[in-house]
Amino acid sequence: MNRINQRMTLVLAGVLGLLGVAAGAFGAHGLESRLSVEQLEWWQTAARYQQIHALALLAVGWGAGPWSRWRSGSALCFFVGVVVFAGTLYAMALGGPRVLGAVTPIGGLALITGWTLIAVHAIRVVPSESTRG
Repeated sequence: MNRINQRMTLVLAGVLGLLGVAAGAFGAHGLESRLSVEQLEWWQTAARYQQIHALALLAVGWGAGPWSRWRSGSALCFFVGVVVFAGTLYAMALGGPRVLGAVTPIGGLALITGWTLIAVHAIRVVPSESTRG
């Protein structure tokens, strides 16, 4: 099974960041008069989480310690989490079926897993100050 590598992580961070800023601007300037308050909140939440996790991917790509399966897994979880979490919110905001709201938490779980894997990487791979000499 191919693991996501450091370069791909940085590429995904850039793409998600770019699209997150564009989505936020589009929501604020292009959709404001076309969506209900609830739909606009979904859109804004999706854009915010996408931007936050684009930065998280950037940190994973540039982070401390050697590249590891924990960092690889974290990057994959952040990417999949953004696609599912933000994607379902964007779709619902644009009139998609509300049943997509039942899928949104799966994306949130992937994001939580990504953060967990970063902590595991720090505990298992990154040397502590006391072991550096």
